[in-house]
Amino acid sequence: MPLMFELCPGRMIGGDHPCFVIAEIGQNHQGDIEIAKKMIKMAKDCGADCAKFQKSELEYKFNKRALERPYKTKNSWGETYGEHKRHLEFSHEQFRELQKYAKEVGIFFTASGMDEMAVEFLHEIKVPFFKVGSGDTNNFPYLEKAAKKGRPMVVSSGMQSIETMRRVYKTVKEHNQYFVILQCTSTYPLEPKDVNLRVITEFQKEFPDIPIGYSGHEPGISISVAAVALGAKVIERHVTLEKTWRGSDHAGSLEPAELAEMIRSIRLVETALGSGVKKRLPCEVPFHRKLGKSVVAKVKIPKGTVLSLDMLAVKVAEPMGVAAEDIYRLVGKSVKEDVGEDESVIPEVVDGL
Repeated sequence: MPLMFELCPGRMIGGDHPCFVIAEIGQNHQGDIEIAKKMIKMAKDCGADCAKFQKSELEYKFNKRALERPYKTKNSWGETYGEHKRHLEFSHEQFRELQKYAKEVGIFFTASGMDEMAVEFLHEIKVPFFKVGSGDTNNFPYLEKAAKKGRPMVVSSGMQSIETMRRVYKTVKEHNQYFVILQCTSTYPLEPKDVNLRVITEFQKEFPDIPIGYSGHEPGISISVAAVALGAKVIERHVTLEKTWRGSDHAGSLEPAELAEMIRSIRLVETALGSGVKKRLPCEVPFHRKLGKSVVAKVKIPKGTVLSLDMLAVKVAEPMGVAAEDIYRLVGKSVKEDVGEDESVIPEVVDGL
């Protein structure tokens, strides 16, 4: 299985490819398609790779009693939970309209299919990848059906145990090798003490042949940027135009300035991560020439003298002599000409160096 693959047309993830940033609009659009379009444009302007929504076929996601239960809270859009969800749910036509708009703007478009029928619709409109929300991660018939569609998958892990995630990995892998697992804690907003970023490195050990990412619901951007430093190849964050809007997701979402700053910070961290190869870099050469230390004679050393350590010192010297780390290589070797006290011991005067 690949550690790198094409998640969206022309956009590779994993390896040294840039972290893929998903702006999770979800249902923060308030049920208003014009707000949804503004959020798509905002995600693009901030530098996100993908604008993501949620798609449900409500009668397949909820049973009748769940839809009929009273729902009278500050976040409610109706008297019952069903009325509330119907207000926030876009039709198939509206989804196609949003997909078309995202293409015009120049940002990838997808959604979490919140039930099997929603996945069928998303497959029909050819989204580039399926997002599996944490609520369906342990829904194994759903996972199998989604995996068999052949589209790449991004799978969140909120509310799950490592034992369940091993089953998830095995189930998806059997049918589809192109998937990502995201570390996620499902609460809104998320407290730092509950983030558990170390799970990213544990997932990297458990599932070494797939990219690992992070889906965050915490306030601010620092933790998500830290996830990239730990090796997250996909970052998903909820976004909003106004945190005070109605809905439980807004408090853990990023406003435009925060999203843009997070993406700038991610790109900065990616640059700073480097290659992992420790060596003297070209930018260090002038400073080494100015301040790098080398070997000098602690005393006057006549021609033919066999060098011992007590004759040598390490200083910033002009000209630069034998490198400081090679001082022990000089011991037991003789000099081919006189070296004055406090003068550089250059390679040319040492026999057999």
